[in-house]
Amino acid sequence: MVREPIALTLLAVLTLAGCGSGPDRAADGTSTPRPPSSPPPSSSSSPPSPTTTAADGRNTDACADADCEVTVSEPVAIPFRGPEGHAELSVTEVGPDRVHYEVTAGDGRSSGGADGPGWGCYTVLGEDSSSNGCGPAAPAPSAAPGTVVLHLTTAPDGTATVRISSG
Repeated sequence: MVREPIALTLLAVLTLAGCGSGPDRAADGTSTPRPPSSPPPSSSSSPPSPTTTAADGRNTDACADADCEVTVSEPVAIPFRGPEGHAELSVTEVGPDRVHYEVTAGDGRSSGGADGPGWGCYTVLGEDSSSNGCGPAAPAPSAAPGTVVLHLTTAPDGTATVRISSG
């Protein structure tokens, strides 16, 4: 029967599962303390290094004219020129494969969020309307005359790429 290989595999797994736990035992049954394990790596307050390179790096000021590509790693407000004047993109959450945002322009407000590897969202702002879309590899439409397109994409390193373009 095939039970012997399964039993041997189960025995090996159980033997390995017992390794490395508890104090070491001497031959006489007494325990000897283990040396302390190395401390966990310290967390740094510096933002993660991006895995992709954005044309404007982390310089969100480059977005003022509604033509930029930046990397963000934490919540940030990015002012830009919208179809009706002043507008602002607020990135509210950024994490591994995660980005959430809100856009205010004129009297309007729009929001979106992407949660998944390679996911993205876009918002198209026009003089009298806006539209959104989010999903896996959501491509952004091209900016038509009189519109501004915002496109945000997730990254596994906890950063997001923000692209703003005007038509």
